[in-house]
Amino acid sequence: MFDFWDYAVFILMLTISAGIGMYYGCTGGKQSTTKEFLMADRNMGVLPVSLSMLASFMSGITVLGAPAEVYVFGSQYWMIWIGYVIMIPVCAYLFLPVFYNLQLTSVFEYIEMRYDRGLRLIVSVLYVIQMVMYMSIVLYVPALALTLLTGFNVWATVCVTGFVCIFYTTLGGMKAVMWTDVFQVGIMFLGLFAVIIQGCIDHGGFGNIWQKFADGERVVFFNTDPDPRVRYTIWGVSIGGAFAWLSTYGVNQATVQRALCTRSLRKGQLALWWNLPGLTALLTVCTMCGFVMYAEYGDCDPLTRPEGRIRKDQILALYVRDRLNYPCVPGLFTAAVFSGALSSISSGLNALSAVVLQDIARAFCCPKISDSTATKLSKGLAVAFGILIILLSYIASKLGGVLRAAAGLFGMISGPMLGLFILAMTNPWSNRIGAYAGLLVGLIGTLWLGGGAFTYMPRGPTPPVSLDGCYNNSLKTSMYRDNFTDVTSLYGDNITDATSVYLNYSTTTAVALRPQDRAGYLEFYETSYLWYSLFGAVVVNVVGWLVSALTCAADPKKVDPRLLTPVVESFCCCLPVCVRRALQCNIDRTPVRIVFVTLHSYITLLNPVFTCIIY
Repeated sequence: MFDFWDYAVFILMLTISAGIGMYYGCTGGKQSTTKEFLMADRNMGVLPVSLSMLASFMSGITVLGAPAEVYVFGSQYWMIWIGYVIMIPVCAYLFLPVFYNLQLTSVFEYIEMRYDRGLRLIVSVLYVIQMVMYMSIVLYVPALALTLLTGFNVWATVCVTGFVCIFYTTLGGMKAVMWTDVFQVGIMFLGLFAVIIQGCIDHGGFGNIWQKFADGERVVFFNTDPDPRVRYTIWGVSIGGAFAWLSTYGVNQATVQRALCTRSLRKGQLALWWNLPGLTALLTVCTMCGFVMYAEYGDCDPLTRPEGRIRKDQILALYVRDRLNYPCVPGLFTAAVFSGALSSISSGLNALSAVVLQDIARAFCCPKISDSTATKLSKGLAVAFGILIILLSYIASKLGGVLRAAAGLFGMISGPMLGLFILAMTNPWSNRIGAYAGLLVGLIGTLWLGGGAFTYMPRGPTPPVSLDGCYNNSLKTSMYRDNFTDVTSLYGDNITDATSVYLNYSTTTAVALRPQDRAGYLEFYETSYLWYSLFGAVVVNVVGWLVSALTCAADPKKVDPRLLTPVVESFCCCLPVCVRRALQCNIDRTPVRIVFVTLHSYITLLNPVFTCIIY
């Protein structure tokens, strides 16, 4: 449980975050214009922008959810870094140049430029729904950790977190959000490193931890099973993961808005590139924490033992409570989880304010609103959305595993939205009818897939778990005497069911590594959540192309070339002259040049590392 020094560390983190907001609320232009409040005067450097991007969606969901996924399903999750390698250059050279050259505040302004205002309104409303639900999950996550460590009421914790975030976001604007993200990313890494160090101390080094993880049949990096129902395969984490993160980094307002705050397009691209080592480092640290969890609890699984069952998302907090009994360390870990939540929520609140102001208020309701009034409205929207997220966090508590819930929710909505942007930027013949039809069919498909998965909750395959150590280790046995979840709340009044589950559960239980065959459409719902974004994007583009072709395709000559991604121009050298003219191509951007620019970016990114090695 917390002591005085743990509370001191936690309160210090909240105080510094609030102090940054107060500083930027009282200096400079005092957040008196929309350009300053929403776009940080478009004058931010690479470091704060890059770390703010990293923090925006690597939240408390990642801190708690990723180690739990590795603990349950194995090391295949770590291979999602391949998706990062695919995603970053696509975002930097195919999406960002379009948004930056148009000098947009909201990415959905592009949809009106390319198609029409009605479609812009639809995707804006969808984005608001998506982000509000996502942030309610993010807000609920730290409450899980703090409640387990301190015994605080979960909803009191939710309210405190939400109001602190509302305070510094509303007062300090985008500058405060970015610099608090920089501070909070550091806290996240410190909290995770504390877990790894303690695990190495307890188990005699990371080599022993790795061996226990391998003995548990969890070391799998190249599962080539083509079955999309398998939760993690090399295809799912690389291809599916690339599309999932592309929808986050390529077209999500919260991320793109940060890139648009830089002084130049090149700095925005560089900020994206620096996310590649940042994402990989955080992924690696979270994976190592999952290894530590299995080394500690692999022979006495707290997720399956009936009299001491906890939520999967609480297992990392359980380890901190059991093993990190040093002054300040539990407080540091809790601050790390809260830092992840605060960074994501503040980024989301700022993005939601920009979308509602630009895409709804100015586009439909008050087109002649003054800048000072718009700034006040933006701040009011941040407060209103913050309160709404606090209220909706109760729904988030019913969604099961936070990582799967968050990723599934993102895939269901952001997949079709990503598909719409791809259709608009790469297909000069697509028209607004095709765009409407593609988005509608894509949404129906992903909501059917995701909704069915959440309704039927298909249980995917897991490696074996064991209860052998529960009877041989007094520490682990005593761990379950705390009433995390009462047996009657799990099984109702029928205690016989609980007893039979306990007695019939073998000390070592293995579940098949492939999903169990199901009859009919239920197999469709077992599709891994990593494929949701790709599924939605493909449906939107296939339907959009077909409907556009059947309803008088748009004339490419009438499409503003600024609205097309450079990928269209990159294939011009392979096309006849008449087609080049129809596409309004620029021959300077050939496939060879695109590859050269990408390789040059990798070399530039690694140059500091090479310099350190040489000197």
